[in-house]
Amino acid sequence: MNIISILISSFALIISGATFWLTRIKTGTIKMTRPSMICFVPNNGGDPPKIFIRTLLYSTSERGQYVQNMFMRLQRQGLTENFDVWAYGDKQIVRGSGLFADKSGVETYHHFLLPKTRGEFYFSPGEYTIMVFAETVDNSPIKIFEHSLYLHDLQLGYGVEIYFDWESDKQNYYPHADAGGGLPNLISPR
Repeated sequence: MNIISILISSFALIISGATFWLTRIKTGTIKMTRPSMICFVPNNGGDPPKIFIRTLLYSTSERGQYVQNMFMRLQRQGLTENFDVWAYGDKQIVRGSGLFADKSGVETYHHFLLPKTRGEFYFSPGEYTIMVFAETVDNSPIKIFEHSLYLHDLQLGYGVEIYFDWESDKQNYYPHADAGGGLPNLISPR
């Protein structure tokens, strides 16, 4: 009887220790759902080109993660551009300087702009690979999303925003152009 009590107590202690580790100590990682929408916005008045997405950021741990910065890398035809200026929000856009993502996540628009110090940039026809990186407080940036998109020349024009909407039945993005009738250009975070 004494051995059974010791085994049950030991088993309960192991379960309690594992639960404590999983909920309070393990940091997990930051993840992102596939964006429901991706939008390329060309030069807009004095604002530099930008890309914005609608997605959910979440942590794989109960403890959550503090995201201190995000950026998007765009590759096309051997050219790589980092859209380093990050802003986020739905109704009020703020310059990204920290965001807490717990297990239930944070759903919002994320805007990625080219710094004003970069030269001219234009979206042109061709295949693009976009990669989203997140940097948590304790780690260097990690890639949390990657996808290839194709931009047709018929979709381009001055001031035309190119939207890529996710089609679940086709498991791909559907591109379409909008000359101002879609979502408003929310801001340039200055």
